[in-house]
Amino acid sequence: MKSIVVAAALSALLASAAVAQPDMNKDPNYGTVNLESGFTPDPYERSILAGGSTPASGARSGCEGNVSEAPDLQVFFEAGDLDLTFLVEASEDTTLLINTPNGRWYCDDDSGGGFDPKVLITNPQSGRYDVWVGTYGDEMVQSTLKISELE
Repeated sequence: MKSIVVAAALSALLASAAVAQPDMNKDPNYGTVNLESGFTPDPYERSILAGGSTPASGARSGCEGNVSEAPDLQVFFEAGDLDLTFLVEASEDTTLLINTPNGRWYCDDDSGGGFDPKVLITNPQSGRYDVWVGTYGDEMVQSTLKISELE
């Protein structure tokens, strides 16, 4: 009987460890883009089907919503003197999760007004930015990701 209980506990532990986390090493769902400071048009826009089954909190405690395991977009950015803003517009409540070139995680829920998330990165670094657009629950939502130096 003891071995059955131990086996059940071990099985539960392994199942909880197998919960997917946002993984910046996976190929991005919507490809990559190269942007250099002063890019036009500004904002750069990409249509993204937001959401997924991976908790954004797996990347950083306090992050909201569910994202795909792979980034939605990978941005290679050559920085200049301007700040960099990521904003999502959608008809439903969306969230935003970003991993920067130095490995710092940013996330937001409603700073863009209404239900739109917005992340402002001051003094951005040159390099790779991995971006996830999330939702609450398992629903997928059509959204527009906007990247700007003018916001």
